[in-house]
Amino acid sequence: MSPCRVLAAGGTVLVLAGCSAAVGVSAAPHAQDPECARVILALPQSLGDGLERLETTSQATAAWGTATEAVVLRCGVEPPGPTTDQCVTLETAAGATVDWLVQADALPADDASDEPAPSGTLDPALDPGGSDWTFLTYGRDPAIEVTVPASVVAERSTAFLDALVPAVSQVQAERSCV
Repeated sequence: MSPCRVLAAGGTVLVLAGCSAAVGVSAAPHAQDPECARVILALPQSLGDGLERLETTSQATAAWGTATEAVVLRCGVEPPGPTTDQCVTLETAAGATVDWLVQADALPADDASDEPAPSGTLDPALDPGGSDWTFLTYGRDPAIEVTVPASVVAERSTAFLDALVPAVSQVQAERSCV
């Protein structure tokens, strides 16, 4: 999948420019679950306009966008238990649905102290571009986590998440948002 091209001439191997580095992503604790392989194989090559799929460094992961501002998916994270966190249901035109727990991690202001920014569950409508966002499937085992950097949210909403529903639906839902 890499755009790199290798040219062998006269015993010398040349790697042509244009190579893109893989996005460094740590594997989730249950990345080896066979359900994750099905999810990864079903993922789209692009998310919305301009978020093309990138190579990643770990099993059961995917990324879209640019290496420095990537939307990252990790399959095999620990499934959440019952919660009062914000839970939203995404439905495709075909009727497939996925429930996601939504968490915003507020970014520190430029003139703020070096203290870490508070995190918590927020309404995405408040200041979507001011936070990195984490979406975690609810009611599926293994769980799937998608992180979206604030810079991506500021340019386009998180509406592209509906493109992930067919792949994420490869893992059977056992519970749903209430």
